[in-house]
Amino acid sequence: MHKTLYIVSTPIGNLEDITLRALRVLKEADLIACEDTRQTRKLLDHYGIAKPVTSYHDHNEAARAAELIERLERGESIALVSDAGTPLISDPGYRLVAAAVLAGITVVPIPGPSAVMGALAAAGLATDSFRFCGFLPPKTSQRQKVFEELKHETCTLVFYEAPHRILETLEDLAAVMPERPVVIARELTKLHEEFLRGTAVELRAALSARQSVKGEITLLIGKAEHAELDDTPIEDAIQALESSGVSRMDAIKQVAKARGMSKRNVYKLTV
Repeated sequence: MHKTLYIVSTPIGNLEDITLRALRVLKEADLIACEDTRQTRKLLDHYGIAKPVTSYHDHNEAARAAELIERLERGESIALVSDAGTPLISDPGYRLVAAAVLAGITVVPIPGPSAVMGALAAAGLATDSFRFCGFLPPKTSQRQKVFEELKHETCTLVFYEAPHRILETLEDLAAVMPERPVVIARELTKLHEEFLRGTAVELRAALSARQSVKGEITLLIGKAEHAELDDTPIEDAIQALESSGVSRMDAIKQVAKARGMSKRNVYKLTV
């Protein structure tokens, strides 16, 4: 374990969901870097692991990464964990891993629990391809913009969302993708785990009937069906719109949106 950074996945709820390898690495590491030392102590105490810990979170990541790299270069081994699940997946750790790679330090993943993978496995949506998009923005206009940009994706979309925003998010989703199948995976691996399936409107109605919505939420949106291919040359399609009175830039935007392309790429093909 000399001079190695381990990225260790930990349970997202049920403490039994930890691998034997993860336990061994936590026991043998010189130091455990935690998102919240109090949260990680619960896991370590449960398994009788007595190792020094240090905080590593969003607010101290830049400074703490440099300190940890120094220790790794001195030959120590460090295990990086988040509060739950796999580090770096919508959790701190990127700066540390990037710095370790740049310094020539060995980085070893210790796979394990992930809310994304757990939700996908049981959602009942297509899993041949998917896109994980992290947390949604807090404002309605920003969320709707994200949904508009992604609504033509032909893969399952996966987000994390806070319980106090889920009703607003479902309302925004209904405005952009009203017919799309949606799954809410709530409190995965915990006592009150549940999956809710339906359209955004149906799920919003179901949750609105409750006194409150609590717990960690993973939001999944079924993929868009393949649109019928338009084999009209792009320039011809743009000119057809222009002939009907649409400005050239608006025509480029419309063609790009209809074909699931970026406006920039369509523009490049016409110059």
